[in-house]
Amino acid sequence: MQASLDSIRIDKWLWAARVFKTRSLASTACDGGKVDVNDEAAKPARKVRAGDLVMVTLPRGRRRILKVTAIGDRRGSAEAAKALFADLTPPEPPRPRQAAPPRREPGTGRPTKRERRAIERLRGF
Repeated sequence: MQASLDSIRIDKWLWAARVFKTRSLASTACDGGKVDVNDEAAKPARKVRAGDLVMVTLPRGRRRILKVTAIGDRRGSAEAAKALFADLTPPEPPRPRQAAPPRREPGTGRPTKRERRAIERLRGF
């Protein structure tokens, strides 16, 4: 290893920054085109330096934008991982709240056809 790190592989940095649980998941994401460094697709061996902008697409379509502030090659605590990057991800828009379904008193039986259609309309079916 070098005495002082000025750059590190992107898959190793993503693992140390706790973006991915394992280094192999980070490497797979890089191979799959889910990681961009400075608006360019990054392979696992791509080197990152302090000041680089990393965009990661996580499962379920969530996208995180991270600015590299420090280089670390060891996975430490969550506090240590937070010191490796600045999170520039915009906050998610609030999810629309759904109205509660109509309440039926216990023992009144099954919903009628009219009530069932009203329930389906509320749920968005």
